[in-house]
Amino acid sequence: MPIKPGDTIPEVVLKHIDGGIQAIDTPTLFNDKKVVLFAVPGAFTPTCSERHLPGFVERFDEFRARGIEVACLAVNDPFVMKAWGDSLHVPEGLRMLSDGNGDLARALGLEMDASAYGMGTRAKRFALYAEDGVVRKLFVEAPGEFKVSSAEHVLANLD
Repeated sequence: MPIKPGDTIPEVVLKHIDGGIQAIDTPTLFNDKKVVLFAVPGAFTPTCSERHLPGFVERFDEFRARGIEVACLAVNDPFVMKAWGDSLHVPEGLRMLSDGNGDLARALGLEMDASAYGMGTRAKRFALYAEDGVVRKLFVEAPGEFKVSSAEHVLANLD
């Protein structure tokens, strides 16, 4: 069953590059913070690279002005996430998180089977807003769409 508003973010360890591969658990990411986590099916894929991540890069300062941290998640390795972030000039502070085995996507109930495209299990395209580790808003895209998980839509729907 997919996570829903009011649920606590499950405890999972993710990876990122910061002077080497670093592990970070979800309590460290979410507890005592306001966070928008958005997930993409794959780094360097068309919609993800042309619209989804760039929207959060463009609006990053607007989230920060509201005291909200921003993180991007994909079922890709941490080296790919770093290279993708570098290629799109992701600002310092926008976390590029690797869910390499799909553990968080699965724990959230937001995984998808992309094996028909040679991509295996991936995260659905979504965005969530959490306060102190509790989901307050959840925006999950219908297959093949990009509307509700955009930076613009998320900003417009925060209280």
